[in-house]
Amino acid sequence: MPLLDACNLVKVFDGNTAIIGGSTHETRAVDDVSLTIEPGETLGLVGESGSGKSTLGRLILRLIEPTSGTVTFGGKNVTAMNARELRALRRDMQIIFQDPFASLDPRMKVLDIVTEPLVIHRERVDLKQRAAELMRAVGMDASALSRYPHEFSGGQRQRIGIARALALKPKFIVCDEAVSALDVSVGGQIVNLLRQLQKEFGLTYLFISHSMPVVRYLATRIAVMSGGKIVETGDAEQITARPAHEYTRKLLEATPEIA
Repeated sequence: MPLLDACNLVKVFDGNTAIIGGSTHETRAVDDVSLTIEPGETLGLVGESGSGKSTLGRLILRLIEPTSGTVTFGGKNVTAMNARELRALRRDMQIIFQDPFASLDPRMKVLDIVTEPLVIHRERVDLKQRAAELMRAVGMDASALSRYPHEFSGGQRQRIGIARALALKPKFIVCDEAVSALDVSVGGQIVNLLRQLQKEFGLTYLFISHSMPVVRYLATRIAVMSGGKIVETGDAEQITARPAHEYTRKLLEATPEIA
């Protein structure tokens, strides 16, 4: 059984309709998308800006509501869950955001940022001890816990965001353009960290990116998205060596190789 199964997801945002030739036409940010993710794998979701990747990631986590379609996680229908059930599910499904500067509250110390999920879910653990463990897991010293986000670089902030995502020991993490705001060398370090954490904690990833080389390096399988639709899905090596869709070929041609 797949860990996650998204079936015929559609998202139309308010105002995304137009009258053309007397008929109403809607613009679908996500247009009848279906995909599965197996336990322990990384599915790379790749496409240009505006293709619907991040919207799809948020639909899967039910951070936004689908216009239609279903998401099943661990055999449970996420789209049918009430608020209490969805809150409990947050233990198993987390997200790492794109912008490490905007995703951390500048008024909170790192200790409070990293342990906030534990407090919200009323985990009976030693918060300082757990926070120190999480910081070590992401390659940072526990002394960082007493400081504020503005005292850290972009790469360090992203590590803090990853530590927060790991706090509840989730099974599945959406990495939403998690390295696109970082320079190449720092982004490479974060990608290697994600691979290390996946092996250590048995994580499953949906890794969203516009960079085919990064996705090819990290992902087990790749899904290519354009205009709100999945246009091609397959094994990472197969997709990059023998792309079947013209859009995939253009993505490969337009992206420089990793040195």
